Amino acid sequence: MVDTPAVYLVSCVGKKLDRAACAKDLYDSTLFRLARRYVERRQGEWFILSAKYGLVAPDQHVEPYDHTLNGMKVAERRAWAHRVQQQMGAEMPSGGRCVVLAGNQYREFLMDYLSTRFTTEVPMKGLRIGEQQRWLLDN
Repeated sequence: MVDTPAVYLVSCVGKKLDRAACAKDLYDSTLFRLARRYVERRQGEWFILSAKYGLVAPDQHVEPYDHTLNGMKVAERRAWAHRVQQQMGAEMPSGGRCVVLAGNQYREFLMDYLSTRFTTEVPMKGLRIGEQQRWLLDN
């Protein structure tokens, strides 16, 4: 299935540059860099799930921020997911595969929506950070 075109979703990370940059360069962690490498090697379209900005294109210029879904109340995460779904409706093509490289907090209220538009995959579901990094290195 790796050769089938897909849209990829990568979650943001807490570690960021201290200045504005293209989103693909703003996030500065090993996990994000490995996820970026993974999706760019597959040459598919990809987006970042940002706790502050919602759905972000890799080349979108964004300011650094200190905002996370961790610790947000359920209603706030639902509101964030609703906003992201609206952005997805406008920005992402429908059909094909959607590979989600994001943790549960970012997926929880998006997966039902995504499954109405795509065949979805969450290849790193249930893996801890170190295991995710190893998976990304091996794939």
